[in-house]
Amino acid sequence: MAGEEIIGAVSGQAGQFEAISQLLATHPVLQVAVAVLVAGIAATVLAYRLLSRWVLSKRFSYTRPHVSRFVRVAVLPIFAMVLISSINAYVQAFELFGDGAAAAADETFAKMLNTMNALVIGYAVAHLIPIAVTKREKSVLEKEDFDEWFSMRGFPDDGGDLFHAMYRWVPPQTAPEEMPAEEFEERKGTEEGRAHLEAFRTTRGTPIGSYEELVRAPFEKWKVSERAKYAKYYERCATGNNESGRRLRPGQRPGEIYPIDTWREEKRWGGHEPIVAGARPPGYAAKKRRDIPRSAAQIMPVGIFLAVALGVVSWWGVDLIVLATATGGLAIGIGLALQETMQNWFAYIMIRKDKIVAEGDRVELETGYNGYIHKITSRVTYVRHGMRESYAIIPTRQLVNTQIINYSKDVKMVPAVVDVGVSYLNNPRQVAAILIKVGNRTMREAVDSKGRHLVRQKKCPYRAQNKPSCGCDASLHVDISQPIVRFNKFNDSSLDFAVWVYVRSYGDQFKVKTDMRMIMYEEFKEYDIRIPWPIRTVYQGDEAREAEEIGRHDGKRGKLLDEFGVGDIATSGDDDE
Repeated sequence: MAGEEIIGAVSGQAGQFEAISQLLATHPVLQVAVAVLVAGIAATVLAYRLLSRWVLSKRFSYTRPHVSRFVRVAVLPIFAMVLISSINAYVQAFELFGDGAAAAADETFAKMLNTMNALVIGYAVAHLIPIAVTKREKSVLEKEDFDEWFSMRGFPDDGGDLFHAMYRWVPPQTAPEEMPAEEFEERKGTEEGRAHLEAFRTTRGTPIGSYEELVRAPFEKWKVSERAKYAKYYERCATGNNESGRRLRPGQRPGEIYPIDTWREEKRWGGHEPIVAGARPPGYAAKKRRDIPRSAAQIMPVGIFLAVALGVVSWWGVDLIVLATATGGLAIGIGLALQETMQNWFAYIMIRKDKIVAEGDRVELETGYNGYIHKITSRVTYVRHGMRESYAIIPTRQLVNTQIINYSKDVKMVPAVVDVGVSYLNNPRQVAAILIKVGNRTMREAVDSKGRHLVRQKKCPYRAQNKPSCGCDASLHVDISQPIVRFNKFNDSSLDFAVWVYVRSYGDQFKVKTDMRMIMYEEFKEYDIRIPWPIRTVYQGDEAREAEEIGRHDGKRGKLLDEFGVGDIATSGDDDE
């Protein structure tokens, strides 16, 4: 029944189109109008392509990408609507079809032209609304960048001390608990001391004091500064004074110059480090973003244009309910055939929406495979092993249907644990004190190639030197006490201890463990803490002599015990009576 209704509706419309085709074959003026319409549309599309290329080659396409995109999207619909409306007015003004049966064809032809106008308007709206949405999203990200700039007290590529030109630090009325009142008052009186107090962080990592604005609208001033930085970047690219040593041209494919939004994004992903002009090969940004899923703003044009098309279909007299009923069975059949594909698709949407995992996260699959999320697609997910050059390729739905361990989610704190056994002739309390010292040294000395501490800690050691924090104390919302030492067990040949600290990411633990073992070797050698050989036979050594040798360092180890303590290991062995 539904199929008959649809066929009837289509047959009715086909009759109207047939009348127009007959008139078109016999009416020279109408043939000219249609030829002008077709030629005009072709010329409009060609002119649009040339205009788009010209706009993309201009500087304002990089400094004002949203304006550039608006111009490129708006021009084509405007020209098309002017052309179609002119043809429609021409047909109506000269009454090409006359009276009688031809008048019905006249009305149908005008309806076809209006339909084209409606589709063009729908195309324009479908693409202009996402531009406004994207602009809004970029403005929000720009505000977040400003907040990050404020928390960092300026970016590394700021010209001069921009932050303190816009803000003045105001000390608190009372001294923090971690600093004596006399020292606090003394430091408040000198410029160097105030700088120290401004960089001071409490044991919970919070700053002290507040900031007072020195200029009106600091956010706007900061935006001007960022645009000036981008202008310098663009000039270096365009003049050849860059890393590549040649002039980079705008509008090229693949792209050689970052637009300002991409430039900001690259800085954001790189910890707001300066972007070196010409340091990346052409097409680097596009290739890097090739596998990033489409946002809602990118999908929105399809939905808006589809809604307009359905409206046009309804305007032509097709019953949408009947159409939906007729196509429902086909949709069910396709859905059953693509069941697994749809499961992967919806799992992909869920992962993106709830941010269960993301590219770059270190995960361990249920099979025991451990690696980094390399790429997530709507069909499969690629997990790259951290040590071996291999990939695990799994259906995306397995990320939500099976158990996985995410080492990078939210709080990035991974323990770096080193186990060690010492001789039974050593005092375990003294060993614990030495291991506390080893842990403290590791927290200070274990750094990456840029000098940033690998161990998470309440207060960055650079703060004590009145230097900016490297970030090891940033976003630490868990109250932890490090290093941690545990006396695990009495082994066959040794007293077994473990010492661990929390590092910033999963991969950092391996270097931290190496550094900790190096420091442990140095400290054990200095204090004569012995790591025994495995004991397999009856002991025949002179235990009294060895105990005397070890006892020579009791004084030094005792002082170490007084200085560092043994962490939270019990300091008294007396039993309750």
